[in-house]
Amino acid sequence: MDVAALPPLRETIARHGLDARKRFGQHFLLDLNLTRRIARAAQPLDQGTVIEIGPGPGGLTRALLLEGAAKIVAIEVDPRALGALVELQAASDGHLQVIEADALTIDPASLGPAPRRIVANLPYNISTPLLVRWLQQADAIADMVLMFQKEVVDRLVAQPRTKEYGRLSVLAQHVCEIRRLFDIPASAFVPPPKVTSSVARLTPHRAEQRLADLAPLERVTAAAFGQRRKMLRGSLGGLFSDPVAVLEGLGLSPTARAEELAVADFVRLAEVLTK
Repeated sequence: MDVAALPPLRETIARHGLDARKRFGQHFLLDLNLTRRIARAAQPLDQGTVIEIGPGPGGLTRALLLEGAAKIVAIEVDPRALGALVELQAASDGHLQVIEADALTIDPASLGPAPRRIVANLPYNISTPLLVRWLQQADAIADMVLMFQKEVVDRLVAQPRTKEYGRLSVLAQHVCEIRRLFDIPASAFVPPPKVTSSVARLTPHRAEQRLADLAPLERVTAAAFGQRRKMLRGSLGGLFSDPVAVLEGLGLSPTARAEELAVADFVRLAEVLTK
């Protein structure tokens, strides 16, 4: 593989006119030490398929190749980046496939053999919708190593009775074991965003440990946290004809608020809704 012999990433960006675009939520991470640290956090890479979302000029892609990824499928929506990625593909000795597409329309199960790992410096503007979509498709994913704004990771790992705890906390923690790995300062990016970024690893629980259909849990959490200052007997009124009876039947206080319930409590409410 001749990836190490490629010109520096800054030179590639300049040659292809790849200034970061706000509409794509782009902030390029150029430090190979940092991108290789992310790639190492996603090991093992030598089996199955690594799915990278929004590779841009290919900084993280290079790191994944250098860390031994057997097969990478890179999904890029910005047509300007394709020239740089095609050059990287040519140097990858057949280990990289580039697809021009919107990641929100892609089914991970269609992209290559298992185990499938999603590794990405996610575009800030679609990071949460992408994650919720992948939580719905967890059967097809072995794990995910993802970079978000730090405040998103704060929400992912938040515990009940904290201001960060919300709908995303419940959905993600029900589906996955979540580990915050490390932070990356804004100064590491071009252009620097206004916030610190954090890398997290999300590993789906076994299928028998999670709901087969997330839709009821999404409905319950949307209702409860959509009016989070309301008592549950009020916020869940649109889902249950007698929310007080449902809550009391589960041993939950009708006067509690959404942030007081554990993830398991929301799961039990979703199971009642399913029935």
